[in-house]
Amino acid sequence: MNRQRRKKEKQRRDEDRGQWANKTEYFLVVAGNVVGLGNMWRFPYLCYKNGGGAFLVLYGLLAVFAGIPMFLLVTSIGQYTQEGFITCWTKLCPLAQGIGIGQLIITFWASIYILIEAWALFYLVFSFRSQLPWATCNNIWNTADCVDLQIFNSSNVTVKQTNGTPAAVEFWERRMLGMSGGIEELGSVRWELALCLLVAWIFCYFSIWKGVRSSGKVVYFTATFPYVMLLILLIRGLTLPGASEGIYYYLYPDINRLADLEVWIEAGIQIFFSYSLNGGSLVVLSSYNDYKNNCYRDCFWLCLLNSGTSFVGGFVVFSVLGFMAHKQGVPVNTVTKSGPGLAFIAYPQATALMPLPQFWSVCFFLMLILLTIDSHFVDMESFITTGGIFIFQFIEFCGSTRVCQNIIVISQCIALGWIFGANRLANVIEDMTGQRPSLFFKLCWKYVVPLLALISCIGYLRDYKRLTINAYVYPDWAYSLGWFMTLSSVLMIPLWAAGRMCLTPGTFRQVGYADSQQGL
Repeated sequence: MNRQRRKKEKQRRDEDRGQWANKTEYFLVVAGNVVGLGNMWRFPYLCYKNGGGAFLVLYGLLAVFAGIPMFLLVTSIGQYTQEGFITCWTKLCPLAQGIGIGQLIITFWASIYILIEAWALFYLVFSFRSQLPWATCNNIWNTADCVDLQIFNSSNVTVKQTNGTPAAVEFWERRMLGMSGGIEELGSVRWELALCLLVAWIFCYFSIWKGVRSSGKVVYFTATFPYVMLLILLIRGLTLPGASEGIYYYLYPDINRLADLEVWIEAGIQIFFSYSLNGGSLVVLSSYNDYKNNCYRDCFWLCLLNSGTSFVGGFVVFSVLGFMAHKQGVPVNTVTKSGPGLAFIAYPQATALMPLPQFWSVCFFLMLILLTIDSHFVDMESFITTGGIFIFQFIEFCGSTRVCQNIIVISQCIALGWIFGANRLANVIEDMTGQRPSLFFKLCWKYVVPLLALISCIGYLRDYKRLTINAYVYPDWAYSLGWFMTLSSVLMIPLWAAGRMCLTPGTFRQVGYADSQQGL
């Protein structure tokens, strides 16, 4: 009797909140969510920064031991509870609802990534000019130190390397960003960037304005077309002279870097970032699934798609870096600086040196735009000033740091692997899918993932380094603000648990398990 009543209540709730029209919509929406900037922007520059192949090896290992188990954990609780990433905890472990609030705050800070869409739009507009402006030095924003790309075809490469500033760097810093002296100097609004940001907001609004009914249709284009662009850029990249040098750097691991804890930490955080494990979006998206959807099988396919896209994207970027190294006559690891400028300096430089440069530039920036369509929303007014790049990198550094990411992961594993119970979670997945997760997943949920996250967190705090941009060092007050941003999400977990213990009568077991017993 109770089971039938619960079934009717579930059907009524599903009708109220909606469900995916079909499995394809869900697969494409999740693919569009997890396959994005983490694959085509962040993954290549972390690879470039951390020794190419060495990072790639560790990324693959951690994808198996952390990424896939956590992806299954997160998507299964969304499908099981049919709730959002905050309210789902009332059915699992009420004491852990602070995890959802912490994820909400991390999502708030991570919304700065919509700014990359505005940057890409800015570059896309300029890509239609007959002469790409980042290829020459005859523009009003160029300085006397500017060196255009024509020098790549001469033997005087050392002049460019030591005494000049590439035209692409000046376009990035002086034309688009109009960089100020630091975070203390926000300066005036960059109205062209403000317009690009408005367009980005409009794209995002019309992607989700009708909930799953609209987003499920939009992704048929936004989640698939980037792969067309990726394939075109891959074919072109692999046929460039010098591409093999970049591919070698990408695939060949530096054994010494494998023993560097920093590379391990960077690879682990990239897994959490690119798999979207800490923002709560996967819980929400999977909550619109039918209860009997095979999330166990979906987990493997979506994780393979995510990591596979990163792997292929690495070929696209490193083939271009090899081409640039070949043109400049320098090693691959000295072509450019790692960081956000990798996509907005190195790749524009490379496209300007190819036949039909406008076409390749449009392809690349159109792909970046489509990959950022699903970004979250927040008030972005301060990011379109001349000091915006300093704020962008500061919030990226502090708002969703390794500390936040790792503590959220550890808390999820404790709440679900130990309090709710790994065996009970396996029972839930078996009830939904007809397939029971192997012992490997339970060991990862209870021991492997939290241990790796704890080591990563300790290593980050031990080797903590202050953020710098070029030669600029952030002032002390900025770091005080940064730690407030970091703790704003992390402290929600113990504060919520303590508050619930104080305000709810009963023992620890009664308070922590009360609602999670329902429906099992």
